[in-house]
Amino acid sequence: MRVSVLVTGGAGYIGSHAVLALRDAGWPVAVIDNLSTGFRFAVPEGVPLYEGDIEDAGLLARIFSEQQTRAVMHFAGSIVVPESVEDPLKYYHNNTAKSRALIAAAVAAGVPHFIFSSTAATYGIPEVSPVAEDAPQRPINPYGWSKLMTERMLADTAAAHALNYCALRYFNVAGADPQGRSGQSTAGATHLIKVAVEAALGKRASVAVFGTDYDTPDGTGVRDYIHVSDLAAAHVLALEALVAEPARSLTMNCGYGRGFSVLEVLDAVDRVTNRTIERVVEGRRAGDPDSLISDPALLKATLPWRPEHAELDEIVAHALAWERKLSDLRGA
Repeated sequence: MRVSVLVTGGAGYIGSHAVLALRDAGWPVAVIDNLSTGFRFAVPEGVPLYEGDIEDAGLLARIFSEQQTRAVMHFAGSIVVPESVEDPLKYYHNNTAKSRALIAAAVAAGVPHFIFSSTAATYGIPEVSPVAEDAPQRPINPYGWSKLMTERMLADTAAAHALNYCALRYFNVAGADPQGRSGQSTAGATHLIKVAVEAALGKRASVAVFGTDYDTPDGTGVRDYIHVSDLAAAHVLALEALVAEPARSLTMNCGYGRGFSVLEVLDAVDRVTNRTIERVVEGRRAGDPDSLISDPALLKATLPWRPEHAELDEIVAHALAWERKLSDLRGA
């Protein structure tokens, strides 16, 4: 059964891809976004867009009523880890307090299903990699803590009210819609593949490599990169699971279970673009683990999810195609 879904932050990077995936699968969908980091052009024509904030209880009540909302997919929030260290109260407000307001509004309206955009940052620096869901959660920055607090709120709320939830812990999200309908559009983004394709197109002079002395084969940090469209597909399947079993809640990693180093990613961008990006070696960033790779076994065992865009060069090619399109959209 397909129910009406409200996507928070649906004009942003991952949220817009979730909207596309929901629409492609035939789910009724609406978006709330304050457009502080999202883009109106990222919301497909025909999808209702409510410009506003998720802590506006009156607006949420109206949306839930007008759209007959039965599920919330929650992406709205702040995501830059160094900024969270510099301005922790912003992150506890945007990611924790506003999530609390959204959850409260959903409970008040009797919305029974909730999918939450969580993060591998809740694990901190894991002792073991690949990382499974039962690994200790010891965040090392306010961003990770703000997300972990929301996971806890959802668990406690689900125990007290008629609501089930799925928390999906993302690893490194990259790429863009294969059909060119959306992609990472934020100016000054810190995602490595986004930064690298910008450099390949002359939008940046170089790419910083933060540390070459990690305990990895080439000395640079290793991360698990997941294509944004594969991630969006996992959200739709998770929603199907929640609707099918209203008494069950889920918490799962989202990644491929294999990693690439910073230098391997830059080599892939060089291959795809047939150019050589200038690389500038800088010091390590505080708190960066040597390797952060997901164990996606639970996701694959629980949902009929199989990646369709897992090749690194394909992820890079889709990001590059979107970056070129973005230049046209902006007239640059």
